[in-house]
Amino acid sequence: MSSTPVAPSDTALTKAEMADRLYERVGLSRSESKAMVDTFFHVILQSLAQGQEVKISGFGNFKLRTKTPRPGRNPRTGESVDILARRVVTFHASPKLKELIQQQP
Repeated sequence: MSSTPVAPSDTALTKAEMADRLYERVGLSRSESKAMVDTFFHVILQSLAQGQEVKISGFGNFKLRTKTPRPGRNPRTGESVDILARRVVTFHASPKLKELIQQQP
């Protein structure tokens, strides 16, 4: 598998494009490539939903963070509102990913 840099693009990388790249680079069938990408994201989603941290070496960490309730303000009306407690997903890039991004023009 080559590590050819991807040219900058104005569009986002989609799951379908990921599956196409697996098909082209690894030699899996199109259906196997799609299934692999879908399974990869399903495992990440399920792990996060169960409260587990997801660590991908050389890429980064996904974590759940619980935000406490706090007072807020409606920006249109200026009215005070209560912002409820909620869980959010955070991502922290690995040092390798940060370094790679800094090397790009």
